[in-house]
Amino acid sequence: MLKRLSQLYVGLVLYGVSCGLYIQTGLGADPWDVFHLGIAQTFSLSVGHVIIITGALVLLLWIPLRQRPGLGTLSNVLVLGLAADATLALMPPLTSLITCWLVLIFAVILNAIATVMYICAGFGPGPRDGLMTGLHRRTGWSLRLIRTSIEVTVLLIGWSLGGNFGIGTIVYALAIGPMIQFFLPWFQKDSHLLSPQPAKLAPKIITEVKEET
Repeated sequence: MLKRLSQLYVGLVLYGVSCGLYIQTGLGADPWDVFHLGIAQTFSLSVGHVIIITGALVLLLWIPLRQRPGLGTLSNVLVLGLAADATLALMPPLTSLITCWLVLIFAVILNAIATVMYICAGFGPGPRDGLMTGLHRRTGWSLRLIRTSIEVTVLLIGWSLGGNFGIGTIVYALAIGPMIQFFLPWFQKDSHLLSPQPAKLAPKIITEVKEET
C-alpha cells in the first residue's frame, strides 16, 4: 500500500510539473491546459487554481454518470494544480527557442511517465479521464468520438479566451499515446500489487483514457 501511495503522489506531482513546464515554453499546451490558460487569463486566476476548480466541477459530472471517485481521483483535483503553480513560480523564463523545444520534449516524456505512474497505482483515474470513460459506458459511443468531442470543445473555448494553442499542442497530441505505451511496462511489472485483477485493469484503463485520434 505504501508503495502504491508513493507512486500515486509522485505521479501526480510529476504530472503537474510537466503541465507547468510545457505551459512555460509558450509553444502551446495540451487541449485541457489551453482551456485552463484561457479561463485563467479571463478571470485573472492562476493556472493552478483553474486546474483545481475545473477538476472539481468535472467531478460533479460524474454523479449522473454513476462514476465513483477513488483516492487518486480526489488527489488529482488538488495536486495537479498546486504542482503546476509551483513549477511556474519557480521556473525562470526561457529565452532560447532551442531551450523551449528541449523543455517541451522533456515535459511530454515526463507527462507520459506520470500518467502511467498514477493510473498503475490503481486508485482511480483523474476527473477528466473518468468523464470520458463514464460517458463511453453510459452512451455506448466510441471513446475516440467522446474524447475528440470534449477535447476539441475545451480547446476551442480556451483558444477563444486567449489560451496558448500552438505547435506544442500538436506535438503533445501526436506523441502522448505512443509515449504512454512505451513507458507502460516500466510500472506494469508491479501490477501484482493492484487489486482486483491488476494486470488486466491497468492497461485497459490507460488504453481507454489515452487513446489518440
